[in-house]
Amino acid sequence: MADTPDAKDLERELKKKEKAREKEEKKLKALEKAKKLQAQAAASDGSKKEKKVKKRITEDENPEDFIDPVTPDGEKKQLSSQMAKQYNPSIVEKSWYAWWEKSKFFVADENSSKPPFVIVLPPPNVTGALHIGHALTAAIQDAIIRWRRMSGYNALWVPGMDHAGIATQVVVEKKLMRERKLSRHDIGREEFVAEVWKWKDQYGGTILTQERRLGASLDWSRECFTMDEKRSVAVTEAFVRLHKEGLIYRDNRLVNWDCTLRTAISDIEVEHKELKEETFLKVPGYSMPVQFGVIISFAYPLEGGLGEIVVATTRIETMLGDVAIAIHSEDERYKHLHGKYAVHPFNGRRLPIICDNDLVDPSFGTGAVKITPAHDPNDFEVGKRHKLEFINIFTDDGRINRNGGPQFEGKPRFEARVAVIEALKAKGLYRDCQKNEMNLGICSRSNEVVEPMIKPQWFVSCDEMARLALEAVKSNKIEIIPQQYQDDWFRWLNNIRDWCVSRQLWWGHRIPAWYVTLEDDPIKDIGSYNDHWVVARNEMDAISEAKSKFNGKEFKIAQDPDVLDTWFSSGLFPLTTLGWPEDTADFRAFYPTSVLETGHDILFFWVARMVMLGMKLGGDVPFRKVYLHPMIRDAHGRKMSKSLGNVIDPLEVINGISLENLHKRLEEGNLDLSELAVAKEGQKKDFPDGIAECGADALRFALIAYTAQSDKINLDIQRVVGYRQWCNKLWNAIRFAMAKLGDNYTPPASISLQTMPPVCKWILSVLNKVVLKTVSAMESYKFSDATSAVYFWWLSQLCDVFIEAIKPYFFNDSKEFENQRAASRDALWICLDTGLRLLHPFMPFVTEELWQRLPQAEGSCRKESIMISDYPSVVEEWTNDQIENDMKIVLEAVTKIRSLRPATDKNEKRAVFTLCRAIKARDLIENYEFLITTLASLSSIKIFGENDAAPTGCAIGVVNEHLSVYLELQGALNAQAEREKLRKKKLELQKQHMNLKKKMEAAGYMEKAPPSVQEEDAKKLTALMEELDIVKEAEMDIEKAINGDTK
Repeated sequence: MADTPDAKDLERELKKKEKAREKEEKKLKALEKAKKLQAQAAASDGSKKEKKVKKRITEDENPEDFIDPVTPDGEKKQLSSQMAKQYNPSIVEKSWYAWWEKSKFFVADENSSKPPFVIVLPPPNVTGALHIGHALTAAIQDAIIRWRRMSGYNALWVPGMDHAGIATQVVVEKKLMRERKLSRHDIGREEFVAEVWKWKDQYGGTILTQERRLGASLDWSRECFTMDEKRSVAVTEAFVRLHKEGLIYRDNRLVNWDCTLRTAISDIEVEHKELKEETFLKVPGYSMPVQFGVIISFAYPLEGGLGEIVVATTRIETMLGDVAIAIHSEDERYKHLHGKYAVHPFNGRRLPIICDNDLVDPSFGTGAVKITPAHDPNDFEVGKRHKLEFINIFTDDGRINRNGGPQFEGKPRFEARVAVIEALKAKGLYRDCQKNEMNLGICSRSNEVVEPMIKPQWFVSCDEMARLALEAVKSNKIEIIPQQYQDDWFRWLNNIRDWCVSRQLWWGHRIPAWYVTLEDDPIKDIGSYNDHWVVARNEMDAISEAKSKFNGKEFKIAQDPDVLDTWFSSGLFPLTTLGWPEDTADFRAFYPTSVLETGHDILFFWVARMVMLGMKLGGDVPFRKVYLHPMIRDAHGRKMSKSLGNVIDPLEVINGISLENLHKRLEEGNLDLSELAVAKEGQKKDFPDGIAECGADALRFALIAYTAQSDKINLDIQRVVGYRQWCNKLWNAIRFAMAKLGDNYTPPASISLQTMPPVCKWILSVLNKVVLKTVSAMESYKFSDATSAVYFWWLSQLCDVFIEAIKPYFFNDSKEFENQRAASRDALWICLDTGLRLLHPFMPFVTEELWQRLPQAEGSCRKESIMISDYPSVVEEWTNDQIENDMKIVLEAVTKIRSLRPATDKNEKRAVFTLCRAIKARDLIENYEFLITTLASLSSIKIFGENDAAPTGCAIGVVNEHLSVYLELQGALNAQAEREKLRKKKLELQKQHMNLKKKMEAAGYMEKAPPSVQEEDAKKLTALMEELDIVKEAEMDIEKAINGDTK
């Protein structure tokens, strides 16, 4: 295509301008050189003077000036007159929390006109100590609540503790046995419960004290306990109301039974151990390991001399409770046995051969399945379908009862396992034993093997409430984040089973049900007749209920000795913490709460139950959003386990700990010698030098940053250490600022952007961007995006660019930079004040300490604490896209220049030549010459055009299609290495060009891609071609240098 007149005119104009500039440059060259030498000399002189002053100051320093005075407990922290030269987390994090708490900064006002924002802390167990999961929960929730509080909300974060029925009872029982050699049965229920309360008052709640160490800004004035008086009344009320509506009932059903604790346990307390082959495991109460991971085949004789039928089981002892044998109706092998019977070899019980196509897979094993309805979930359903007898063969402590027959009665179940095998062998009925993969249920509290047992228990009917909970998520009344867990929610609630809420414990909420024994009842044992129960709020109401139910009859009543499942009271927590069932001011102001934040592992056990109970009893969803955080693993992705030595105690990360003391902690546990050796080796490998002191701020920031891993977090302590080092960078930034601002600096009420140097305009513009990104990320619960944005701005833009860029303005007090110094001070103060407030929700301690040191703005009424100050918002006039685009190229040029320096370079000042292929590139270099010189540590920058000869002895870097840089290396140039760099760059550009071209030539691109995308792609393609040409030219120049060609 021929050049247009406009194009020719433009080219002539460009050439004229270039010649004019060259002429002007020659005239001013000597003057510029003299001026630069003078400036360098002044700077050098200033630098020398500064060093002398620093030396003199160091000699005159009083060490006491760097030490914080002692602060009385609860008073505002008294800071040293001089900032310490290094960040020390243990000193920085001291005293602030007690002052925040005493000042009631955490307390929400139920009468406030501000919009409410409420989080209920998932109540940790009263027995618990802080673990890394609690630290993650506290870090996320505190970041949310501090951000909302600073953003103008009436923010309430409610603390509480769970009575943890099983866990607490186990702890106190062990203490009782250890100290007094007594069991709970020896001292009786009343005295035992008194012992538990005594233990709770003395030791319980340690974890809430530890939450303070993390900086958790909980409203302690509203602290509650699931078994305090108000919560106990609420639990009783909930039970009574649900029972009246027919949603709580009593029935004989299969439950998870713990033979050591002698109670039913919830699914969440059952851990599943995967066994791939025959395995011998230690089981409480047995001196020898017990065999698992095998399946045993044996034969049942058929009635009438029809032979035998072979079945298989992983729990051979349960054959003592077999009541039938199931086959598939279409299985040709057994069609002749329809309606026939097998005979139990030990008790003569007739076992009907039944057809059950739902249960039996004819291709698996022998195609015949033994049925034990009282001890297997699948068999339980078969028993109901076929109206079979339910025979329980175990006592509560796991021994064979009289239903198992005199030959085995009294034997512990796993001893009975061996005895049954021997008895089958003696009768010639034993057939085979093969390894078998299986999931073995283990109680997490006692390490007992869980036994399915049929027991009379109280159950909550869940179908109706589950439908409401399903609809709440479908209609977006509740949003689950991350969204991937919505499918799990729907799947679980669509297949929900009724919930067993009774536990055979002494510690917990006593079930408000009384058994009525009538004078004329043939059997007087409690629970003998299911219709003899009454439910009431207290004993007097129970007597009234009984009189009404059994009018005119003589009776006695006795309260159910069982207690409620801990998850029942926990499920009511969003209601009860705010005062339900009373119509309290808190309930009116704060229910429903705003967000429930917890681990995804208790989505069903706790979250779903809170939604069901909250909607049923509270009249609305208990929270609007559910945020599920990842589960924490070690750096290698392994589950944390004491036996692996990879359990991380957050307080040990905060305070630091030596490898020796890590080993001591293991030795204080209950690991056997072989496990201890493995655990110590694991610690030695992962923490060869122990764990460095990181502080709460660094730990919090790291944990929040890790939430990008939505399923599980592989926690590497070195990343926490990295954030602790970053805290030091923040500390030094404030130290620099305090020195440059000076003692008499007062921030202005407003600033004049127009008079500011470009770098000041830029830092305020990118500050706007990070505020916008952070707020947007917090609102969308993308917490790692928020931490990434804040971290990048502080480290890469404020510290690495802005602070470095303004340093030359402060080398001396010369009038040349007076305006720049003033503007830089103002911009620096704005950045530090805004940046600290932006960072505060993630790192509360260090930001409070540094913010308190900043001077106060003129005419402002600054809040007492950073935590009640306003969270930053975007200041529209600061946004400057042009400056940001310019600085993007400037920083790319600086990075490119730095990369050209040889590895042996001692950062000596070198000259750079810039090849500008467009007027805008030349203007950019001229406008930002001082900044590029400063950041790239250069002696000078010279511009040359395409028609000028390229300088020799230079390393070459291509910034973009309009700009290349040539770093003068004065004999230090390694031409071969430069050629290799250019070759790699050329290959990279060719690959990008090929991929983009392929995308643009793909079928459907022209029709499907929006015009704006096509236009952008076309520009990219042109730019890549131009950049490729530049690299090829640079290659030719290097080749000439290598070959000694100077033409």
